[in-house]
Amino acid sequence: MAHKPTERVLSILNLLSASPNLSLTDISTQLHIPKSTLSPILAEMVTQNYLYLSTDTNLYSIGVSSVYLADAYNQTNQIIPFLKNTMKKITNNVGEICQLGKLDGDQIFYILKEEPNTDTPIKIISHVGKKLPAYCTALGKALLSQLSEQEFNLLYPSSKKLLQIAPKTITEIAQLKDNLNSIKLSGIASEYEEVNEHLCCFAVPLNINDHDKVALSITTPIFRMTKEKEQQIKLNLLNAKEKIESYARTI
Repeated sequence: MAHKPTERVLSILNLLSASPNLSLTDISTQLHIPKSTLSPILAEMVTQNYLYLSTDTNLYSIGVSSVYLADAYNQTNQIIPFLKNTMKKITNNVGEICQLGKLDGDQIFYILKEEPNTDTPIKIISHVGKKLPAYCTALGKALLSQLSEQEFNLLYPSSKKLLQIAPKTITEIAQLKDNLNSIKLSGIASEYEEVNEHLCCFAVPLNINDHDKVALSITTPIFRMTKEKEQQIKLNLLNAKEKIESYARTI
């Protein structure tokens, strides 16, 4: 039998990791926990920095202590330091943001991010700890392309509606399937302004182990995209994929 107080704390963390910036009422409604019961739990989690409460909006999000826990997990995972080092090399080579994401149901969960040292940083809506629909991100599509037809249909039945996140987001299942078939052939996923306007992204799936489905991506603004830049990005991703998968086989 589940321990109710523990279950509530974990359900709060799970909810806010998927949907940050929620009010007390939002959390109470979605988790079916009375406000009178929920309020002291949230207050203690804020005091311990597992949650952050904005004084301007009164909205809750994941706090720094939760991030430290994730980082502690990363330190115990042998391949994480190698991944971080590889991603830093990519950002130095191409001068663009590099991210690592994991497939979580039909969402992509961002777990690592490296940014280049530049005077003109670009703004993206993804960040470590955030989740986005897999169908509209290069990371997500790279991983969806690895699924069997049965696995894909479980996540995306024909009746499922694909929300339009940005003007160019794919919203038809048939179009998504065509896109994934192309990715299977090329080995590289891409998206152009499907999540962020004026940005494009490329990604490759990583075969690290049988448990975690992860992918590596590079994001760049459209105005910097040339044929030479695209080739440089793809080459860096493919080289990184080969090195990471080779290293993973040794540990």
